[in-house]
Amino acid sequence: MVLRIFPLFRWASLAASALLLAGCEGHWPRGTDHVTRAPESFALQGKAMAASADPRATDAALAMLAKGGSATDATIAAMAVLGLVEPQSAGLGGGGFWLAYDRKTAKVTFLDGRETAPRGARPDMLLENGKELDFFETISSGHVVGTPGLVALFAEAHRRSGKLPWAELFAPAIRLAEEGFALTSRTSDLAGRLAPRTMLDENPPTRAYLFDETGKVKPAGTMVRNPDYAATLRAIARDGPKAFYEGALAREIAAAAQAGPRGGSLAIGDLAAYKVTERAPACGPFRKYWVCSSPAPGSGQTVVQILGLYERAVPVPEPAASAKAWSAFIEASRAGYADRDHFVADPSFVPVPEVELIDADYLDARAKIVAPAAPPARIQAGDHHAVLGHGVKLDQWGADSPDQSSGTTHLTVIDANGDSVALTATIEAPFGSYRWAGGFFLNNEMTDFARIPTKNGKPVANAAEALKTPRSSMSPSMVFTSPARTELVMSAGSPGGNSIVAYVAKTLIGVLDMELSAQAAVALPNIVARGDQPRIEASRAERSLIDALKVPGRDLREVQGEESGLHVIVARGDHYEGAADPRRLGTAREITVAPK
Repeated sequence: MVLRIFPLFRWASLAASALLLAGCEGHWPRGTDHVTRAPESFALQGKAMAASADPRATDAALAMLAKGGSATDATIAAMAVLGLVEPQSAGLGGGGFWLAYDRKTAKVTFLDGRETAPRGARPDMLLENGKELDFFETISSGHVVGTPGLVALFAEAHRRSGKLPWAELFAPAIRLAEEGFALTSRTSDLAGRLAPRTMLDENPPTRAYLFDETGKVKPAGTMVRNPDYAATLRAIARDGPKAFYEGALAREIAAAAQAGPRGGSLAIGDLAAYKVTERAPACGPFRKYWVCSSPAPGSGQTVVQILGLYERAVPVPEPAASAKAWSAFIEASRAGYADRDHFVADPSFVPVPEVELIDADYLDARAKIVAPAAPPARIQAGDHHAVLGHGVKLDQWGADSPDQSSGTTHLTVIDANGDSVALTATIEAPFGSYRWAGGFFLNNEMTDFARIPTKNGKPVANAAEALKTPRSSMSPSMVFTSPARTELVMSAGSPGGNSIVAYVAKTLIGVLDMELSAQAAVALPNIVARGDQPRIEASRAERSLIDALKVPGRDLREVQGEESGLHVIVARGDHYEGAADPRRLGTAREITVAPK
């Protein structure tokens, strides 16, 4: 396993980059990464917290923290458990975005461990005879299995900031896999939705794992063992990532991806060549705070952009019940999503104007479409090139807006030293491609590429290419008191497909601007405004707010099932305040760690 380090905006002109770097300490890569050391005094020394989508994963994280482990150790242990007990959301067959904060050096690091396209991938691989494949045929196709990155991500993160022995991190998951664990209602319910689908006949291990001998889905509470998963983790614990990317398990993964019908191209060589990529996080101001999130091919820069547009439309903070605030949030989101859908892709393959999209002058110009009482029916991508005089021209790419599924999870950890990790991990659709190897599901992440590689005669930025990483909505985020990053305020993230951006931005505004508790901010109604039909989670919103947001020109849809999975930690003076999304089954717990 090799680490790749790419400048975030390698395509920008040096003059433009120098101009935009002014005053942005630690924002983009420089020749020397100068950081400010955090003060030695730390009110929360000895306290630690973990928040994840399953109490068994949270317990695994806390067990590592109690032993003096780092946030990295705790995150790896928790994610190994989630890969077992939450197999519909993420696991070893997928990838993730790792955002880490080191309090001593005040440094924020972003590691891209997302799946990459195999060498055999083609721009038209999601088409058949020039037309898009049926949805279920696509998501279960071997063509959409990307090279998994999560195990390599674990290894690289542990090399940098692990404290406990590598093998010790997998002990909780191995024990659960061997002794048995109870299926959750969420796993059972999602499996039940697959029951009528014929692809279960194509994947006997999947059928045997989730269904009984009569074909009925195993109900919540059913005790399940997964000796294959335990064996995989034991091999990884003993031999490191090479146990996954080389040898028998690699051959099993490649064979599962290549199996018919609709076999894919993932090969042993793709696994052996996988590389984690370090990228500079996307950072920018919001009110008095400094927000850092995932860069392209992630969507954290869109979170930063939405916050900047919202602040311009709402110059003075508004309460949580304010229709003015949520109206501005809707239009800021529409503008941010429009830019994201047009420009964001893998920056190691195409130029992505991340600096320009959160430039203050561009946000000032873009904010003019956010404030009007009667919003425009359609918002197009913005022409930052015309505003700033540099960057990627608007007409360089064809429009693109592929949907994304919600086979994703998020966990957040802060250790006793104040270091934090926010990890969003995914296998794309629930249960990924339904293809099984080594006790886990393989991803179908290549569906995050544009289905149609050209639009109106122009190439699409997010079209598939060999070794390219598909665009992701994952937006693990952290908030600091200033650009110096000496004090962490908040660490957060969520699953939810392309709604992740809105879920995270909403929660940051709730805590930072509306002065809500972490739990109250997470529980706020989700409002997702991507495209011409914004959606509001009607079951959690007051009727008066919904009616106030239905202004002329806005086609607001009342919906159910905005199933975010936000897991948030906020530093509150002498304690950490955690939140687990009530829409799912997670927990957030704080412990006091004895000094070592």
